[in-house]
Amino acid sequence: MFVLSKLVWMVAQPLSLVFLLGCVAWLLGVLSWRRSAAGLLATALLVLFATLYTTLGAFLLQTLEARFPRPSSDPAALSCMIVLGGAFETEVTTARGGIELNQSADRFVEALRLALLHPQAKILVSGGDGSLSGAYEGDAAASQRFFGAFGLSQDRLVMETTSRNTDENAKNSRQVLADNGLTDCLLITSAFHMPRSVGLFRKAGLAVTPWPTDFRTTGKATLALDFTQPTLNAQHMATATREWLGLVAYWALGRIDAVFPAP
Repeated sequence: MFVLSKLVWMVAQPLSLVFLLGCVAWLLGVLSWRRSAAGLLATALLVLFATLYTTLGAFLLQTLEARFPRPSSDPAALSCMIVLGGAFETEVTTARGGIELNQSADRFVEALRLALLHPQAKILVSGGDGSLSGAYEGDAAASQRFFGAFGLSQDRLVMETTSRNTDENAKNSRQVLADNGLTDCLLITSAFHMPRSVGLFRKAGLAVTPWPTDFRTTGKATLALDFTQPTLNAQHMATATREWLGLVAYWALGRIDAVFPAP
């Protein structure tokens, strides 16, 4: 299922879908099925226009981000936190070492901030190598260098190094938490990723407190044309599409109990 999900996303992400539709339209044109070719080409151009030149991606993304609002104040006490992987450029760190963070870096920056506020809190980092090749170190391994660089003792870290996706994050973390006697943890991940994450952790029988971070939108986006930032619009559309498809797929497979888990 892991490999299948990766292959499906290669095709389903908006720009790849546009290319595939264009190729099929060209083939239909060669076969003289001009009406079908024209219809597919029009669909491809419409998807491309919506992806590059509208705020649809941001609108879909902020809907996800708004589902679990961040608490208005820091926790008064904190015994543990779960940080989901996905914040390190593991292909680069495997080749070069060091610490190379990506757009989801706020997950680990926020965990570090809370760890400094609550010196007794344990940090469970859940994240192995999520690539198809399995040739890279995971976020859990890279995070040891990250937290160590800021003086956190290694005995505060609990590593879950085998999960490749969010479903495995939840299932594998359940056993790690039980082995270490940890309960009632904060769950730290990107805000857009929180609905699916909470749904999976609930299904795994784990009580967590959502702690969203890494917000990508202002929360004020409306559906509109936007010709000023096509690259960013495409990024928002890809991120939102992947997350919404993940929610629907996980619900259809019975891995979460609702299409759009709520607080």
